[in-house]
Amino acid sequence: MGARKRHSPRRGSLAYSRRVRAKTMEARIRAWPSRSASEEPKILAHCGFKAGCVQVVSIDDREKVPNAGKQLVSLGTVLVTPPVLILGIRGYSKDHDGLHAEFDVYSEDIPKYISKEMTFKNKEGALENAEKSLKKIKEIFAIVAVSPRAAGLEMKKPYIFEAMVSGGDIEKQFAHVKEVLGKEIKIDQIFETGSTVDVAAITKGHGWQGVMRRWNVKKKQHKSRKTVREVGSLGPISPQSIMYTVPRAGQTGFHQRVEYDKRILVMGNTDNDKLKINPDGGYKHFGLVKGDFIILKGSVPGTYRRLIKLRSQIRNAPVKVNKPNILEVVI
Repeated sequence: MGARKRHSPRRGSLAYSRRVRAKTMEARIRAWPSRSASEEPKILAHCGFKAGCVQVVSIDDREKVPNAGKQLVSLGTVLVTPPVLILGIRGYSKDHDGLHAEFDVYSEDIPKYISKEMTFKNKEGALENAEKSLKKIKEIFAIVAVSPRAAGLEMKKPYIFEAMVSGGDIEKQFAHVKEVLGKEIKIDQIFETGSTVDVAAITKGHGWQGVMRRWNVKKKQHKSRKTVREVGSLGPISPQSIMYTVPRAGQTGFHQRVEYDKRILVMGNTDNDKLKINPDGGYKHFGLVKGDFIILKGSVPGTYRRLIKLRSQIRNAPVKVNKPNILEVVI
């Protein structure tokens, strides 16, 4: 008799869930705030690059909390937010199968560092055909691009993504993007100080880790088994399979994550001498912040120099935006 073949475990049984490495360094925004007919058209997303962390001293303006009106020291994350370039307009129709791209209209003057990455060519009469087909369009998106070199980074390849346009009807949204087509938009044209945004990014990667670090499994007693840092049981003897609910070792970090309700505490520019944002020698692993920047309250997923996408708040959006009372920024 020949030797028995050892069957390798199924791919689905190698981990508790599909916690795999992200395919790209750019997070994807899959959901957008609902549209409102009474609002003026505006683009709902911007982006920045993570620079470092600071401490922000402010007056707590939250109501019905014990610290209301008192001095509050909170963590702040500095993001460098260079202007984004509006490359084109994309219209989507919708049916029972979902969204379908109906047209793409691109700017005539696209910088060389962007045009060499992708082909941006308008078909003959693309703008006129797009305006004629607006009746069946359900959503309008702006195709935007940002260069890491504008934030002082060495990466040459730009990031290109879509940003939804909301407010008014489809005709107004199309006219709004058409007006800014080929132009750069700064972050203060989309968000304001005190507003709340959602951030999407790729988290910091930690490589292959065991079950204790990956799933917070409790350590076993040192006398109970041979091993201490393993799961006690992978499952029953029969049926002879490992369920997906069993914690297993695997990739930890470098996953796409979205965090909600991050308040913009400070929005400024380094040319303004009133607020010093750069420490001596610059931020560790990043350098000096130059140009436009914002400070978000709390932490942000991802490591330094990583792209952070900012989206308009999708949950519990307030009716009125209150500007925070910032006393000091401790670097």
